[in-house]
Amino acid sequence: MSASTKLSNSVKALCFLAYSSPEPCNSTVISKQTGINASKLRKLFSALVKENILTSIQGPFGGFLLARDPSDIRLQEIYCALEHKKAFHLDVNKDLEPKMKESGLINLFFTNLFSEIQVEIEDKMKLVTLADIIHQTK
Repeated sequence: MSASTKLSNSVKALCFLAYSSPEPCNSTVISKQTGINASKLRKLFSALVKENILTSIQGPFGGFLLARDPSDIRLQEIYCALEHKKAFHLDVNKDLEPKMKESGLINLFFTNLFSEIQVEIEDKMKLVTLADIIHQTK
């Protein structure tokens, strides 16, 4: 699943949980309401629980709840909880001897460019809260 799909699906599910608060919802209910596969939701939710964005409640009446108020959950922290590789990632095998010396310099150029873009993306996402998204999509 791409970074943008993981982020979009997670935000849809988190918004649903915000609407359902304070009642916990299980992945089957969330899946039916959002159209996101329940097993994919559980995988996403596992990462979000580890980062204290969600709380998991065990048992027959359990499910998931937002761990914090939507105004305290930033889009950037959701993204970082889900992604190990960043949106702009250049996978360059450094062990290969380039046939032309410029290849290494071109790789370095793109690595630096992608790093700068990544910082800009994350800085922009730090300004957006889950509450902002809920407000703009109602």
